[in-house]
Amino acid sequence: MRPVAIAFLAAGAGVAAFRLAGLPLPWLLGPVFACLAAAIAGLPMAGIRPLNEAMRTILGVAVGASLTPAVLVTLPGYWPTLLLVPVMIGLIGLVGVPYFRRLCGYDAPTAWYAAMPGGLQDMILFGEEAGANVRSLSLVHATRVLVIVVALPVILHQLWSADLTRAPGAPAAGIPPAELATMALCGLLGWQIARRAGLFGASILGPLIAATAASIGGLLTHRPPAEAIWAAQFFIGMGIGAKYSGITMAEVRRDLAAGAGFCLILIVLTVLVVEVIHAGGLAPGREALLAFAPGGQAELTVLALIVGADMAFVVAHHVLRMFLVILGAPVIARLIGSGPRG
Repeated sequence: MRPVAIAFLAAGAGVAAFRLAGLPLPWLLGPVFACLAAAIAGLPMAGIRPLNEAMRTILGVAVGASLTPAVLVTLPGYWPTLLLVPVMIGLIGLVGVPYFRRLCGYDAPTAWYAAMPGGLQDMILFGEEAGANVRSLSLVHATRVLVIVVALPVILHQLWSADLTRAPGAPAAGIPPAELATMALCGLLGWQIARRAGLFGASILGPLIAATAASIGGLLTHRPPAEAIWAAQFFIGMGIGAKYSGITMAEVRRDLAAGAGFCLILIVLTVLVVEVIHAGGLAPGREALLAFAPGGQAELTVLALIVGADMAFVVAHHVLRMFLVILGAPVIARLIGSGPRG
């Protein structure tokens, strides 16, 4: 339990430091930077995976509770930008695979799954089956999520004056106990049913579907309380930073540098796509940025909640991205020779 205790202490210290300094998003960025610093200092860290997954259910319930009937009727209008999601994935692959293969010297399976903008756990699983370097994949994808999580709040504040200090929801004391119980039920049952059904992103999408049904049925009129969303931010931030546990200077020079360079490519591609969307009047720039930034689904959901973005728009695009990458990446990898060996 020592690595778990160290991770919790580092994350807690990060929250305290950010709050004392008046920095934005203390519950998310504080644990990220504190755990990253602890990892670089050589301290062992680990999380409790079931607890981390349970915290993600809060985000699923938050999104589902936001999807009222009035919001759901707008979903068909998203098709022009949804069609751009596979285009964005294709651009990332066309640029990212040669970058990792030729410039960074990765083998073919590692280069392919390092470039794919899917979930970290899924890409590591597929990469391991294909004979990729699992440690390199883990560090590259952790760096992708880290850079996106750190860069987006700055961009959102500078371009749209987003208020990053406001509470992400009402206090628990202001929400009826019956609704709090309904939220807990949606989170637990939605997660477990989705997990048993083999749904990708079960800890978020299962509760999202259950909470959406409760919202449509009038059982939910509030999002989860601010305290719950802060807790989710804490565990997400701690998880991002703790993934660097055990990192060596050789890995910093090779994998972190490769991941950071790839993030610059991703930011350029994202800005180009967002500019096309905004210029075409297809969506507001803020929503387009949050929808197309290739970060983690949980992390982007947190940011969308904090800045008050159109949750349905943002989540719809990330679900489609994850769906296409998880289903398509292994198939295409086999076709181009980066699939399972032997």
